Amino acid sequence: MRLPIRFIIVFSCLLAFICTSCSNDLPAANLDLNSIEEQEEEEEEEEEEVTVEINDLENPVFVIETDLGISEFFDEVKVDENYVLVNDATSNSAYLMDKRSEKLYDFELNDKRIGNDVQLLPDGRLLAMLEADDPKIKIGGFGGLIQVLENDGSVLWSYEYSSEDYIAHHDAELLPNGNIIFQIWERKKAEEAIDAGYTLEVDVFPDGIIEVNPDNDEIVWEWRAWNHLIQEHDATKSNFGVIADNPQLININYITDEKGDIMHANGIAYDANKDVIYLSANFFSEVWVIDHSTTTEEAASNTGGNYGKGGNLLYRFGNPGAYNNQNGPVRFDHNHYPNLLSGEEEGKMLIFANGISIGRSTVYELQLPSSFELEPNADNEPEVLWSFTNDSLFSGKVSGAVKLPNGNRLITEGDRGYWEVTEEGTVVWRFKGNGFFWRGYHIDKNAPAIKDLEF
Repeated sequence: MRLPIRFIIVFSCLLAFICTSCSNDLPAANLDLNSIEEQEEEEEEEEEEVTVEINDLENPVFVIETDLGISEFFDEVKVDENYVLVNDATSNSAYLMDKRSEKLYDFELNDKRIGNDVQLLPDGRLLAMLEADDPKIKIGGFGGLIQVLENDGSVLWSYEYSSEDYIAHHDAELLPNGNIIFQIWERKKAEEAIDAGYTLEVDVFPDGIIEVNPDNDEIVWEWRAWNHLIQEHDATKSNFGVIADNPQLININYITDEKGDIMHANGIAYDANKDVIYLSANFFSEVWVIDHSTTTEEAASNTGGNYGKGGNLLYRFGNPGAYNNQNGPVRFDHNHYPNLLSGEEEGKMLIFANGISIGRSTVYELQLPSSFELEPNADNEPEVLWSFTNDSLFSGKVSGAVKLPNGNRLITEGDRGYWEVTEEGTVVWRFKGNGFFWRGYHIDKNAPAIKDLEF
C-alpha cells in the first residue's frame, strides 16, 4: 500500500527525534526544541519540502490502476476534470477516457486498422484515417482509407486513396466548406528522382495534400511538394540552384533514404482566416506553410493565390538548417501535431518536438507571425511563448499537445501515454498505458458531440 507523502515526512522526523534521544552517536535531528519559533519555521520549511515532493515524478500523491493503465496524480486539485479521446495504434482503437484511466466509450471502427488519426467532430461524427484493405505503399503511418463514421460505426462516407503509385496517410481535416483535406505520398520512379537531382537511384515518395468534396468524391484541389524542389547536386537539372538563396523551395537531398521516404510529413492544420495549411514535415524537422487559396494549377507553380507565391512555401520554421540557413535557432528534431489554437489563443501553435538526437522531447507554444516573411540568410523563426521538457519526457515517434480550459496542457507521449502540465510547468497528472498513442484530444464533459453516448 502506498502511504501518503505527508505521513512519511512526519513519521521520518518523529523517528529521527526518538533516535537522537536514545543515542549520542546518531546525527542530531534538525529541530531545536528550546525555541518554539524556530520549530514553527522548521515546520514551514517541511511544508515547502512537501510541495516539491508532490511534483516528484517518482512519488505521486496517489495512483489508480485499471485495465487501460496507470493514472498518477501529483496535484489532483489542478487536474482538468474533462475527458481524453485516445488514439491507440497498438489496439487500433479510439476511445473516451477520464483522468482516472476509466474507459467511458469505445468508438466502433468496424475492425479497421487506424492509419493514425481519429478525431471527433463537433456534431459527434468521427473523421478517421484508416488502413486500406490491400495497401501497396506501407511507409510508417500509411492509411489509404478516409471515412466519416457515426459513433456506432455506421459509415457515412468512405473514400479510398490507395494504389501502387499513391496512398493517403497520417492525417485528415474537415474544412469549413465541408470538404476534406488529407495527406498523400506519391511514388516517383527512380528515373524521375535522378532527373530531379536526387543523389540515389531509388523510387521516392514525396508528400502532397489533396482536397475532396465528399458530396461527389471529386478532387477539387491538390498541392504536391514535387513541384517545388531545389538541389545543388546536378547542375544539368532544371531545379538546380542555391538552396540558401531559395527558402521557398524544398531541398530534395536534405534526406537521402534507400526506401525513398524523403519527407515523411505527419500532420496538417488549416487556418481559415489566412486560408493556409500548416504541414508538419517530420524528416525536415520543420513546419511548412502552404497557400490554400490557389487553384490546383497555381499550386503547381510559383505564382498565383492570395500571397502571389503559388505553391511555393510561404513560411517555414523549426529547423533553418533544412534550407542551409545559419541564422535562427534550431528548435525541432523531428516534430508532430501542428496544433493551431483558436479563440483568444488564435495565432498560436502548440507542437511536439520529439528530440530524437538528445533522447528528450519538448513541447512548444509558438506565436506565429501575422504576415509571412521568409528571407534568405535571416532569422525566420517564430517567438516561443511557452515550453516544457523533462528528463522523463521522450517519444521518438508520434505525440502532440493540446491546451485545456484550465490553462494546462495535455501532452501525448506516444510511447507512454499522457501528461497534464500547468502553465508554470508543474506536472499534475500522468497516465501510463500499454499502447502506442498517436494523439490525445480534449473532450469537454458537456460537449454536444458526446451528449448521446451512453456511459
